[in-house]
Amino acid sequence: MDDQFWTFLTHFHSFCGPILMLVYPLYASVMAMESRSTLDDEQWLAYWIIYSFLSLAEMILQSALEWFPIYYIAKLVFVGWLVLPQFKGAAYIYKRFVRANLRKHKFIKNDHHHHLDSHHSSHNGKSKNKFVQFMTHNKGEYQEY
Repeated sequence: MDDQFWTFLTHFHSFCGPILMLVYPLYASVMAMESRSTLDDEQWLAYWIIYSFLSLAEMILQSALEWFPIYYIAKLVFVGWLVLPQFKGAAYIYKRFVRANLRKHKFIKNDHHHHLDSHHSSHNGKSKNKFVQFMTHNKGEYQEY
């Protein structure tokens, strides 16, 4: 029974891990870029920052993590909390810990995010539309060659 349980967890993680950690966030990020709201942009930018940090930490600590067989299941649960819209964990972690440490070490100014919020709200999504138009316009130019 114990071996079957660990085998099940391994297969579960192998199947659900990439969907939860990459496929869904990729889809949600594209949808956020195409929406007029900037609130969802913050969630998905925060997710990719945290996921990148987690991936780097795993690369560095890989040999130590092998001693904790439940690590990958815990990671799957944690990433689920980060990505599920009911929790918005990535935005929470970013606001609560990442931004605070960046400010503490003077990597960003204390009023930087407030400036970004006022900049985004004044455009009401127009900057996204300009970016999409820019990309669409250039796409046509490249097809001529």
